[in-house]
Amino acid sequence: MLGRIINNPVARYFREAREELRKVTWPQRREVLVYSALVIAFSIITAAYFGLLDWVFTLGLEELVKLTSNV
Repeated sequence: MLGRIINNPVARYFREAREELRKVTWPQRREVLVYSALVIAFSIITAAYFGLLDWVFTLGLEELVKLTSNV
C-alpha cells in the first residue's frame, strides 16, 4: 500500500513542489515594500496618462461632431 502512495503522481507532484519551494530565495520585507510601491506608482501614472488621453480625444471627438452637425 505504501508503495502505491509513494508512486502516486499527485503525491509525487506535491512532494516535488515542496522540495522546489525550499530552494526559493524569498525577498526581504523591504524589497517587497519597495517593489510594491513602484508597481502602485507606475499604475497610477499609467492610469493618469490614459485618462488624460481619453479626455483629450473625447473633447476632440465632441468638437468634430459639433462641426459636422452644423453643416
